[in-house]
Amino acid sequence: MKMVLSRRWELILLGLALLLTACRASDEQKLEVEVSSDSPELTQDKRYKISWTMHLNEAVPEDAEMIRVLEEKFNVDLDIWNLENTNYEALLDLKLAQGEIPDLFRIRQSYDLLKYRNQHVLAEIPQGMLERYAPNLTRVIHAYAPGYMEYGRIEGKQYGIPVVNATNQYRVPVVYREDWLKELGLQPPATLAEFEKVMYAFTRDDPDRNGRHDTYGLSSEGMNVVFGAFGQMVFTEQLYFAEKDQRLVIGALEPEMKEALRYLQKWYRDGVIDPEFVTGENMGGYKHLSHAFIHGRVGMTSMGNYYHWVQAGDYNVVGDKGEEVPVEAAFNALELIRKNDKARITFGQPVTGPLGKSGSKAYDRLMSYTAIGAHAINEPGKLAKILEILDYVSANPDLEANMTMKYGIQGQHWKWAGPAKDDVVILPPFDKRVNYTNHIGANIGMMVPEPPKGRREKWASTLGLDKHGVYNALKVSLPSLNQYSPDLIKLRNKAYMSIITGDMPVDYFDVFVKAFMEAGGEQVLKEANHWYGSSSKE
Repeated sequence: MKMVLSRRWELILLGLALLLTACRASDEQKLEVEVSSDSPELTQDKRYKISWTMHLNEAVPEDAEMIRVLEEKFNVDLDIWNLENTNYEALLDLKLAQGEIPDLFRIRQSYDLLKYRNQHVLAEIPQGMLERYAPNLTRVIHAYAPGYMEYGRIEGKQYGIPVVNATNQYRVPVVYREDWLKELGLQPPATLAEFEKVMYAFTRDDPDRNGRHDTYGLSSEGMNVVFGAFGQMVFTEQLYFAEKDQRLVIGALEPEMKEALRYLQKWYRDGVIDPEFVTGENMGGYKHLSHAFIHGRVGMTSMGNYYHWVQAGDYNVVGDKGEEVPVEAAFNALELIRKNDKARITFGQPVTGPLGKSGSKAYDRLMSYTAIGAHAINEPGKLAKILEILDYVSANPDLEANMTMKYGIQGQHWKWAGPAKDDVVILPPFDKRVNYTNHIGANIGMMVPEPPKGRREKWASTLGLDKHGVYNALKVSLPSLNQYSPDLIKLRNKAYMSIITGDMPVDYFDVFVKAFMEAGGEQVLKEANHWYGSSSKE
């Protein structure tokens, strides 16, 4: 009885304390107290409807079995929004324009966090909520990506949970047609001068031996290897920043890019660059496919990631009977041999420029954000429930449960490759179904930054892909970047293409830099260096 009375008095005193706190709080503080006291124990009988966005290559059916498993376990109704990945932002923005906001909000491009916060479609995640309701997810991020949680904070408030991709330690590969090189008696080049020689040979010496002048050295993605030879990166979806003399600079504005453009303008004039480079190497469909390379127009590229270039037999995987079997070709490599069964590829290193620099494009480890939609906090307990589910499907410390959330039901969709439980085998017929996890509603969580241990990643290390990556040095979104970057990127692309095609002289680069700075670039650099200065002191 004494224990029961003590508990009652505790609750009474707690209630009085909260009431007094609420009376004294500002409107903002009231919201924080209300959300911070969000407890699933108080609302465990309530069945929430939770709208959920995720990475999708194909639609998740309404009756997907793994979705039903989660709904039963957590007593919720999950509404998976089928927003296909290659057109994600446009589809999401259409929903938002109609007043619909997902409860679990996937922000595919990390630099869009500020944009969506400013549109008031994101909820603040109060201090302590992540640690309380997503402890495993929080632990993994702090352990393997220390400091990254801060990138999801805006004006001191947490709006984004960072999605950190550990495999982005591997840069984009530099790929050549091996059969063309052999036909011409050449090797993958090591320097920019050797690269130029190979590009001219691919263009002029009929490497496919069809008697026609229909091959070129490179297209748009290959140009990034040339920019990398001068230490910068240009043709990307965002503005790339670099560290120089203890400050941040925008790579596309650096003086050495003028020399890189001089090379490219000469090559274009001599017919070495694919004249269709302006429209890019991908002609639709899966965005990482280089159709220019697949169709034999160009002999080198630096498009797609390392796993898009796996050839048959590059390494062994575990077969459905637990045996070692050669890996099958994938993505670009697969499409290439479908087009030409005699075609082969080889990997080169980023070529070294006149000042000793080299590099190819690398995607930042901070890949995206997971956030909570603004409407989710209107229902008491819902925010906590979302975080609990996110924690369970993303960073479950129980190995069996973790694999179930990723691959489906053990014994039906997958099995362990051996007693060590260090690899899984996807069972027939799912091993032949592309995107089968979408079909069954598995793998709906966010990526966590645990060190890569897979055979594919070990293979990537043997290629040296963990070296010479050119990363974006700016890790956060900025108000000015949010405001000006679309126009600045258009200005950059137009100027670079005009110079490469010879429509403008190389000296036009100086005019472009001045126009760029006047169009908002000066403010962007000011804010970027303010962030850089403050973050380097922490």
